[in-house]
Amino acid sequence: MTKITSATTYTEEEEKGWATARTLAEALPFIQIYDREIVVVKYGGHAMGEEATAKLFASDIVLLKLLGIHPIVVHGGGPQISAMLGRAGVKSTFVDGLRVTDNATMEIAEMVLSGAVNKEIASWITRAGQEADVRGVGLSGKDAGLITVEKATRVKKDPDSMIEQIVDLGYVGEPKQVDDKLIRTLIGDVNHDYVPVIAPIGVSDEGQTFNINADTVAGAVAAKMEAKRMLLLTDIIGVLDENKELIRQLTVTEARALIESGVASGGMIPKLETAIAAVEAGVEAVVILDGRRPHAMLVELFTEHGAGTLIKAG
Repeated sequence: MTKITSATTYTEEEEKGWATARTLAEALPFIQIYDREIVVVKYGGHAMGEEATAKLFASDIVLLKLLGIHPIVVHGGGPQISAMLGRAGVKSTFVDGLRVTDNATMEIAEMVLSGAVNKEIASWITRAGQEADVRGVGLSGKDAGLITVEKATRVKKDPDSMIEQIVDLGYVGEPKQVDDKLIRTLIGDVNHDYVPVIAPIGVSDEGQTFNINADTVAGAVAAKMEAKRMLLLTDIIGVLDENKELIRQLTVTEARALIESGVASGGMIPKLETAIAAVEAGVEAVVILDGRRPHAMLVELFTEHGAGTLIKAG
């Protein structure tokens, strides 16, 4: 055992302990802000395929739960769907970041999202929280009528005639209604620490299964649950300006301007649209951040520095 030679001299290992204590003390004001609040976390991008990153994500979710926050995870799975479609010889096309989904694509998407990806994330959370009995519960929008959808449509201008045309996206849906009974039952259980993990699959009034953009699902769930924050974890650092520099903060008006000007394009469009809709529906703020960075959620929620791009009303 190393002896302390003076009141202010510590070993390197002891200094690490004091640094950890200081970090926890500095986080106290932020922990109190989010105490018993709902935080919806959209987990997606290529980071989902890396086991080490997935384990860290699961551990951070467990930490949020044990700190008194109610995390709700909504996950994507685009790269995993693309890989499976590739093996099946099915080619994907995208419109404004949304995958055009025919029958074959829908079957594979549901298998990947509601099956492999959903259960893996729920399992990682359960394993990370086993000492405190925090458990991930895998769901899809089809469970208990969680997400009712209507068919999504997009309008594109023909570059030659400039005539607007409706693009058929196939079995791609937009959330029409979120039934929050099951989610509230899970997070409201005073005897157990459950973390809902939701796959972006929904059902129409006629019973047809639809694929839904995971960002859109996260926004709809966050709005229905009156979440304090929605975190969109992806594989980019945040929203970039015309010079490819990170924008730290945006108002809803500024976010719309980025879409209209074309600075925001591709997959960033549904992310910003989701953020705008969520904020206008009552979510205090939405943050788009890099889920590949270890502990990105903790930096965003519990430090004054934050991470990624924050979108708020004004």
